[in-house]
Amino acid sequence: MTILITGTSAGIGFTLAEYFGKKGHMVFGLSRKNVESEFFTTIPTDITDNPQVQNAILEVLKTEKRIDVLINNAGMGMVGAVEDSSQEEILKLFNLNLVGSVQMMTAVLPKMREQKLGKIINISSIGSEMGLPFRGFYSASKSALDKVTEAIRYEVSPWNIEVCTLHLGDIKTNIAENRVKTKVSEPYQKTFEKVYSLMNSHVDDGTEPSEVAEYIEKLIQKKSWKAHYYFGKFGQKIGVPLKWILPQNFYENLMRKYNKLD
Repeated sequence: MTILITGTSAGIGFTLAEYFGKKGHMVFGLSRKNVESEFFTTIPTDITDNPQVQNAILEVLKTEKRIDVLINNAGMGMVGAVEDSSQEEILKLFNLNLVGSVQMMTAVLPKMREQKLGKIINISSIGSEMGLPFRGFYSASKSALDKVTEAIRYEVSPWNIEVCTLHLGDIKTNIAENRVKTKVSEPYQKTFEKVYSLMNSHVDDGTEPSEVAEYIEKLIQKKSWKAHYYFGKFGQKIGVPLKWILPQNFYENLMRKYNKLD
């Protein structure tokens, strides 16, 4: 298969690109940094810049006749209080996590329609299902991507194109180094530092990226998809159905305990 993956300079994206390349697939990694690997080809691309996205797809189609799979992995984290977040920081986050992914889908869909086949995986987060303390805008950006995914599934189904979101729990990567950390004002500092320390410990104890790659490989082999898949440790995945069935105040109390806000 011909597989396109965004955000392949490090972390989950790099692991995915090497994993599928080693399996014999033709893998193209789209990231701002050029990455040397014998298992995939990097096309330096800022996915928030639509002309660069379009040029990258043209580059792929110079050598490949098909685009079978797009994995929208590129994204960034953002931590801080809602009150302290600036317009510039919020727009930058949504521009990458939402708009960039949409531009990638828009770029590959004409080819997928032509071949009447294609699969798109939008990497989301378990945190998109709930407003997480000091990660409100990250949760919101991924939740927005979830809803766009649900909508586009109806729109592209006549061409046998499958789209889903894969909600990940904490994965053991260097995400902490690349998060946007907003200014934290004095009223929030003490609580924020406690939550931030816990957040980083969850990442350090997270699932290995290679396990994500194995899960995605099995997902790609499925004939038809649900809109949403959840992958991570049980303690994080269970938060989703609990959110659906528990009274809001009861659920918030559980979240306060989980995040050590009590």
